[in-house]
Amino acid sequence: MDRKLTMEELGRIDPAGYRSMSKVPITVVLDDVRSRHNVGSIFRTADGFGLERLVLCGFTPCPPHREIEKTALGATLSVPWQHVGTIGEALTRLKQEGYLVIGVEQTVQAIPLGLWRPDPVQRLAVVFGNELTGVSEEAIGLCDTCLVVPQMGTKHSLNVSVCAGIVLWHLVQGHSRQREQAT
Repeated sequence: MDRKLTMEELGRIDPAGYRSMSKVPITVVLDDVRSRHNVGSIFRTADGFGLERLVLCGFTPCPPHREIEKTALGATLSVPWQHVGTIGEALTRLKQEGYLVIGVEQTVQAIPLGLWRPDPVQRLAVVFGNELTGVSEEAIGLCDTCLVVPQMGTKHSLNVSVCAGIVLWHLVQGHSRQREQAT
């Protein structure tokens, strides 16, 4: 018979352990995401997948805030983050640091998520946009490529935190598989 694992069996590390562990080389960039709940959820997803950091741009709300913590459940203490005033400044800096900048948006040349494979040694900066307007045109202009999550329903988009979970899971899995095959 199956059962849920106990907290002890899960063997989770504390925030200090997270900060010192080896990370998946993915930085999440939030381009004017307005909802504190979405920001908190993305912090929690970044923690769950062992990502490097979050870069919060423009009017994206920053911790500490009770609404962010409601969904982050403490991940703001484990995942490093910074605020940068503009998306242009953030993406220019990440490109200078050697990141491949990927927008997650419905663009003319966007690659369906399932068809794109990350280079196992390439650091990625993944840009998610505003709940109403998506990734800004300024950010799209600075992206090296764009990915899209194919959809079949009547809506044109997914909630940004749901989309982030799908895309980041795919990239982390692909990154891990590619690294295993390279070794």
